[in-house]
Amino acid sequence: MDKRDRAELFRERLSAALRERELNRSDLARAAELDRSTVSQLLSEESPRLPNGQALAAIASALSVSADWLLGLSAHKGAAAEILDQAVQVAETERHPVDVHLLAWYRDAVGAKIRHVPANLPDVLKTEAVLAHEYAGETFRTPGQAITGTRDQQALLNRAESDMEICVSKEALEAFARGEGMWSDLPDAVRREQLKVMGETLDRYYPSLRLHLFGASDRFSAPFTVFGQKWAALYLGQRYLTFSNTRHVQLFSRHFDDLVRHALVRSHEASDFATKLSLGI
Repeated sequence: MDKRDRAELFRERLSAALRERELNRSDLARAAELDRSTVSQLLSEESPRLPNGQALAAIASALSVSADWLLGLSAHKGAAAEILDQAVQVAETERHPVDVHLLAWYRDAVGAKIRHVPANLPDVLKTEAVLAHEYAGETFRTPGQAITGTRDQQALLNRAESDMEICVSKEALEAFARGEGMWSDLPDAVRREQLKVMGETLDRYYPSLRLHLFGASDRFSAPFTVFGQKWAALYLGQRYLTFSNTRHVQLFSRHFDDLVRHALVRSHEASDFATKLSLGI
C-alpha cells in the first residue's frame, strides 16, 4: 500500500471512529490536544495526509482505538490490551480426524487462499477407510460423523473459487506407504487405495488444490492453517491457538511459503509421486 492509499484508509477509519462515538472535529481536537486545523487536514477528502507519531498516539488514545487499526495494519480497532485478547484466542477441541472448528473456518474462508500443514495426512485427501481406522476407539464422535465432516470439506474443492495449498513432509507420506507408526496395522490394500485416490484427487483438482512435500531433515513445521489474510490456527492437540493480528498471520504465511520454496516434491509432481508410492505397496 502506498502512502496516499494509507492516508485515505486512515481518514476513513478516523471518520468511522468519530461517527461511532458521535464526536465532531472539535471534540477530537480537544480530547487529543491538537489544533483543529490539524484534525481538519487529517480528515480532508481532497488531500488526505498521515499524522506524525505524536499526533497518531494522541488520536488513538482519545478514541480508545489502536494506532495500527487507524493505519490499516490491524483488523482490530481496540486498544492494546483488547487487541491482545482478540488477536490470540484459544479454541477448545476434541481429538478427532476432522474437527468442527476447522470445518467452520474453511467455510468462512471460501474464496480466499488456504495454506494448510496437517498433523499427518491432509483430511481433505483421506479415504473413508483411512478415516475409519484413524477414528477407531474415539469416544466423542462416530466414524460416520468424521466421514461426513470430511465430505463437507471435500465439497469445498468443487467450488470455482477454491484455492488450497498443503504442505506435508515427504517422509510422512513414505512412512504411510510403508505402514509405519500409527499406520502399522492398516492393511496394505487400504494404504494402496489411499495413495491411489490421493494421486487421482490431486490430478483432478490441480491447480486449485496443490500439495508440496518438504524434507523432514531440512524443515520442520507444527500443524497449522492460514485462512486468507484474516487469521491463522495453530493446532496444539486438544485446542487451537487462533491468531487474527495481521502481522501474526503474515508470519505463518511466510513460514508456509518457506516450506514451499524448499519442497523436494513440487505440487505438479505430487500426484505422480503418490501414485508411484501406491504401486510399490
